[in-house]
Amino acid sequence: MYKAKPEMRIMLAVLLLLFTVFLFLPLLLLFIRSLETGQGFSLANYVAVWSERDIGVSALNSLKISAATACLSTVLGFTLAYAIHCTRIFKSMKGILRTIIIIPMLLPTITYGFAIMYSLGNQGFITRIIGRQLFDIYGFNGMLIGYVIYTLPPAFLLIHNAFKYVDKKFIIVSHLMGDGTFRSFVNTILRPMAGALGGAFVLSFILSFTDFGIPASVGGTYHVLATQLYEVMLGAIPDMHQGAAISVMMLAPAVFGIWLLHRLEKLNFHYDNAVDTELPHHRVRDTGLAALSIVIVLGMLSIFAIMFIAPWLNRYPYDTTFTLKHVMSIVQSSDLMKVYSNSLWVALLTSLLGTAIAYWAALLNVRSSLKLRSSMDIVSMITNTVPGMVLGISYLLLFNGSSLKGTFAILVFCNIVHFFTTPYLMAKNALSKMNPSWETTGELLGDSWFKTVYRVIVPNSAATIFDMLGYFFMNAMVTISGVIFLVSAQTSVVASKIKELQHFAKFNEIFVLSMFIFFTNLLIKLLCDYGQRRMLTKNK
Repeated sequence: MYKAKPEMRIMLAVLLLLFTVFLFLPLLLLFIRSLETGQGFSLANYVAVWSERDIGVSALNSLKISAATACLSTVLGFTLAYAIHCTRIFKSMKGILRTIIIIPMLLPTITYGFAIMYSLGNQGFITRIIGRQLFDIYGFNGMLIGYVIYTLPPAFLLIHNAFKYVDKKFIIVSHLMGDGTFRSFVNTILRPMAGALGGAFVLSFILSFTDFGIPASVGGTYHVLATQLYEVMLGAIPDMHQGAAISVMMLAPAVFGIWLLHRLEKLNFHYDNAVDTELPHHRVRDTGLAALSIVIVLGMLSIFAIMFIAPWLNRYPYDTTFTLKHVMSIVQSSDLMKVYSNSLWVALLTSLLGTAIAYWAALLNVRSSLKLRSSMDIVSMITNTVPGMVLGISYLLLFNGSSLKGTFAILVFCNIVHFFTTPYLMAKNALSKMNPSWETTGELLGDSWFKTVYRVIVPNSAATIFDMLGYFFMNAMVTISGVIFLVSAQTSVVASKIKELQHFAKFNEIFVLSMFIFFTNLLIKLLCDYGQRRMLTKNK
């Protein structure tokens, strides 16, 4: 481990100060406000919250819908990952599946609900093709569809990554030893994947439990905690103390989920000499899983298809003549284009500043001997636990009377803290695999630590940096949970504007703005992938 330098201590102190101001103090104030009453500190706010029947019903609804979502997303994610890793379907088809499955991550969750309405509603795109409405889309059904689409991509990515480390030659050996199909499947696939499957379940549960966008659009009368929290904080008579109490309650499942993830790590194990073995052809298995995978991704795409069709039609579904007026009205609207430019600036600043903060935090943790370097792991664990809505409310309470209120700066810092964990772990994983003696060698050659980092460390981790930039940018473009409480008339972003347009039933404007976000994120994704490939080729 490279010895500590004064500049390292200064940088760590700055990072700790930053997270103290934008993470620990807001959460501490949130907890204090949840206990604060006119007669001092007590649990009266929690008692008042639970005495209202709506909160109890909403909490139960949140648990039910999140559990159902987690089960479906884990099963579907496993099916897709299994088809990619354990079948002999065409490689090009596997690549297409991997690409299509991440499409929902390029769109705001609040848009999912409107896409469901226009696809499965009374006059929906899919409804008109089938000839009748399959089910009521408002409430549990619509939210379940939206949540599954929202959580399936991250659940798939987690399981897909874990499959890379499963040694498939044991599947062949199991069959040669006379094991039946079911027993072989359990011993060679399910057991090695148990930790990843549990992780996918917990991740899907937490994401759906804390999301606000989907219930805001298709929740109907099926109230969940996220919508109740929004009504308490931004309703006709805001109640900061009860809002703080509900926010603290929303932390409980997330904290339990993180604890469960740590417990599930014990189920993980590794192979000493894992090799990428190609399984033999099996017509029934390959054909069946290929067909099932196609059904899953086409079902997901069919929900979003109308979003790219309706804005180009005069008045869907009654007048389907082609027109440019909806798109041109957005382009010519200075108000809506300003909102879009706000989103671009917030996403760009979040991407650049967030990547720098996460990278330096990982660098100091992995490649220094500072005593407090492990504090970054604690920060990472906490930011992974706190839902976006809770973080947004804690900022609202702390910075309400400050000069940060209603500024782009508070939106950027909220996004950085909210999405810090994944980029930090990306950088930590990449930096830990590098030669630990590079800094010492640089010092012997007369280079300062900063110069060694600039000349050696950063170029060798450039591919990961592009990944971090893309992750921060795309998430900052689509998020609504945190910023919904922090935007002002001057700093409104697309995701929050969509919520406003919902009240006026301006769905064409919603779809056009969503398309702008989608194609912007797609462009950034392609640019980051290109930069990543260039860096990997250059380093090789």
